[in-house]
Amino acid sequence: MTTTDRLGPEQLRTLFLFESLGEKELDWLSEQGRVERIPANSPVYAEGDPATCFYVLLSGTVSLGRLVHGDVVEVNRTDQRGVYAGATQAYLGDRVEQTYPNSLKAVTDCEFFLIPAEEFAGAMRRWFPMAVHLLEGAFFGYRKQNTIIGERERLLALGSLSAGLTHELNNPAAAAVRATSALRDRVTGMRHKLAMIADGRLDTRQLHELVELQDAAIKRMASAPERSALDAADAEDELTDWLDDHGVNGSWELASTLVAGGVDAEWLDSVVDTVGEERLEAAIRWLTYTLDTELLMGEIDDAVTRISGLVGAAKQYSQLDRAPQQTVDIHALLDATLTMLQAKIPGGVRVVKEYDRSLPQIQAYGAELNQVWTNLVVNALDAMGGSGTLTLRSSWDGPDRLVVEVGDTGPGISPEIRPRIFEPFFTTKPVGEGTGLGLDISYRIVVNKHHGDIRVASAPGDTRFTVCLPVAQPETQPGDAERAAG
Repeated sequence: MTTTDRLGPEQLRTLFLFESLGEKELDWLSEQGRVERIPANSPVYAEGDPATCFYVLLSGTVSLGRLVHGDVVEVNRTDQRGVYAGATQAYLGDRVEQTYPNSLKAVTDCEFFLIPAEEFAGAMRRWFPMAVHLLEGAFFGYRKQNTIIGERERLLALGSLSAGLTHELNNPAAAAVRATSALRDRVTGMRHKLAMIADGRLDTRQLHELVELQDAAIKRMASAPERSALDAADAEDELTDWLDDHGVNGSWELASTLVAGGVDAEWLDSVVDTVGEERLEAAIRWLTYTLDTELLMGEIDDAVTRISGLVGAAKQYSQLDRAPQQTVDIHALLDATLTMLQAKIPGGVRVVKEYDRSLPQIQAYGAELNQVWTNLVVNALDAMGGSGTLTLRSSWDGPDRLVVEVGDTGPGISPEIRPRIFEPFFTTKPVGEGTGLGLDISYRIVVNKHHGDIRVASAPGDTRFTVCLPVAQPETQPGDAERAAG
């Protein structure tokens, strides 16, 4: 890198950026700026470094790149004289972080006209006060607007998920209420049957034996193997015949409960030996009430467990009880998101989970990653239109990064619009059905806040969004997260 003589005013006027400036402004630029030569294949500046200079290309070819997935990816290459780069937002001062937004490399031997960022910013404010005010308003207005609409997007998503969660909670809650009501009736009936059995017609030994049979029936039910519908029907027919042969009324209704409790004809023979034929029907009904009560309590337990699981999933999804950045299990976040979106998943969509369980927990903003998974899954469901396969896959990407992939079997994203899908406000959905911010927000969460990468590969029947995250997050300074989220 070498510095040569300064450019004179007439030379500066040949650059399109300065061609309309007056003599006074050109003289100032000539005094403040300098010419610098940079050899081929050398970096000019790197993305993220402090933005100290404004560069104008005088000769040579340059490559403009962005940092993606740890590598600098070229986004533009030009040899047009007068193109500029570097501290392009210096006029905003310390209200934004003054770092280079991209990387610039000299492809061939290059010559630049350089202006120190602070001097360039001061000149802009002095020479073009109205233009600077307009630019500032546009910059901060756009950022504020983007933040407000992003918050609205999050609230709309939360409202939709809350409606789905309410629906999911209602089913087990209603089942628990129904089972509780039926249980109350069964317990009442069991008390009456017990009074009939014990009304002086059973001696102490027989009563103890009947209670032992009751305990045995409960244990038998707990260890009863799962029956197919056909096997259960055959077993019910067998018990119905046994009950009819022994003069027990309502045999068909009793048989279904007894079979569900694992009872067979051989075991009922032991009941006859204990209480005798005279008291058999009352004893069997009492034992049936016992089994029915256990079955209902099992239903209540399943319903309450389901409710607890849904509440746990909502808690995992929102991360309400955690600090913004925590050690999280990626698979737990994905499962929580699927649970929250269960009501949105059509019956014709098959969900496939292919998780690499060797992946470690990572430092991340859990609630915001859940927002990314939500955006990607909802987009996949919308693309498939009610039928197809939704695939969630996790894997390693080298020794220090992991990958989460959300795939669908929809029609794919056309090559014409694929480059624009991460642009804010760009959407292919009908008016009123999308803000066009879902993927933009996802990009900023993954790339800016987690220093990762998000990309898409798409063909008809196979669209995959891939999120790459570092296992260990770099240390951040106070305010970094807020600036990145903006």
